[in-house]
Amino acid sequence: MTAARTQQRLARILALLPWALANPYPTVTEVMERFGYTSRRQLADDLNLLFCCGLPGYGPGDLMVAYIDGDEVVLDMADYFSRPLRLTPHEALGLLSAGLAVAGTSQGNEALARAVEKLTDALFPEAATVIAAELPPEPGHLDTLRRAARDGTVLTITYLSMSTNRTTVRAIEPLMVHASMGSWYLRAHCRLAGDRRLFRVDRIRAVEEQGETFEPAAKPPAATNMDYTPSADAIYARIALGSGARWVAEYYPVEILEDTGEELVIRFAMSDARVGARLLLRLGAQARLIEGREVRDETERLREAILARYEVSRT
Repeated sequence: MTAARTQQRLARILALLPWALANPYPTVTEVMERFGYTSRRQLADDLNLLFCCGLPGYGPGDLMVAYIDGDEVVLDMADYFSRPLRLTPHEALGLLSAGLAVAGTSQGNEALARAVEKLTDALFPEAATVIAAELPPEPGHLDTLRRAARDGTVLTITYLSMSTNRTTVRAIEPLMVHASMGSWYLRAHCRLAGDRRLFRVDRIRAVEEQGETFEPAAKPPAATNMDYTPSADAIYARIALGSGARWVAEYYPVEILEDTGEELVIRFAMSDARVGARLLLRLGAQARLIEGREVRDETERLREAILARYEVSRT
């Protein structure tokens, strides 16, 4: 097992421990879904590893108890892990930024607001004025789309495609709405295409209810697994991701080409080279562009613009 994978495995185990102690006897399915296990065997391997851990002395009364009993996960003799891990300043700041971003939308709730307030006080009292967690303004159709996804209401939308610059009228079954990379998106089953499609909300020119309903999913699809069908004129880039950038493969609709353990090579399709360029600048040394002339040129242009803005000469 590579160092990167070992680190990922350890981080997951350390996150699982306090949660399982606070929620005794969770089901195998619940643990797998919450912590991203892909198989029952993978979870069992981690629990077997915990069985060998404990306090000095390492006798039967010192080691943790961790195993699967039927459909339940049993964890005992690990009270010293009952408190969550202390966040590093970098982790806490990232968590606070994400919390402030969601709290600023209509998806925020009281529990999130309390958590953000506590984290803000723990870090620094003026965090709200220091951290700019900006999301795009909510388009006028957003509430209608969210309500339709929740209630299972069929909608007719007038949509402007950026790649073709054509306007089409489509009957859709909304599934979920989410924000990503500075824009709001709608995931829906498009009856015109006969498949799921991803629509940018600010390109929806009109929305009309059909007076027809469909059966909404019991559990909304995850925003990190959005289906995306590239257009004929889509721009492609081949990117190598370091261990700190593997989240990109879960957050964006990419094709995984190779996983060496040290690097994850993906094929990223986009309608605008600026999407890939901004991502590369954001990831810094954690990403390497292997192929994609348009993205390379746009990355260089954005880098020059940023340096010029701050009047810094490149070396």
